[in-house]
Amino acid sequence: MEKAKHDRLKEAGWTVGTTAEFLGLTEEEAALIEMKLALAQSLREHRGAQHLTQAQLAKMLGSSQSRVAKMEAADSSVSMELLVRSLLMLGATRKEVGRVIARDSTVPAA
Repeated sequence: MEKAKHDRLKEAGWTVGTTAEFLGLTEEEAALIEMKLALAQSLREHRGAQHLTQAQLAKMLGSSQSRVAKMEAADSSVSMELLVRSLLMLGATRKEVGRVIARDSTVPAA
């Protein structure tokens, strides 16, 4: 968040902090959520780069289109293992998956 916007919000009486602070997450919980979100985003990008529909990816995975939609939305019912396995099936390397997991995507709450 830009410093000017941060200052305006504070002056208006808003509390400004991170999403983790807002939700009361531990550093470990926040890190796991960020990793899962990064994996889900990468799955969407890999699927799009291969011009596959969610239904086509679902068929490759032996799953359903609605499950793929949940995977791409990082739904809580989707395991990180399934996201990683799906990325590997789409041709991502272990090194690429590692870079995705290592992304620092901390997003402050507004």
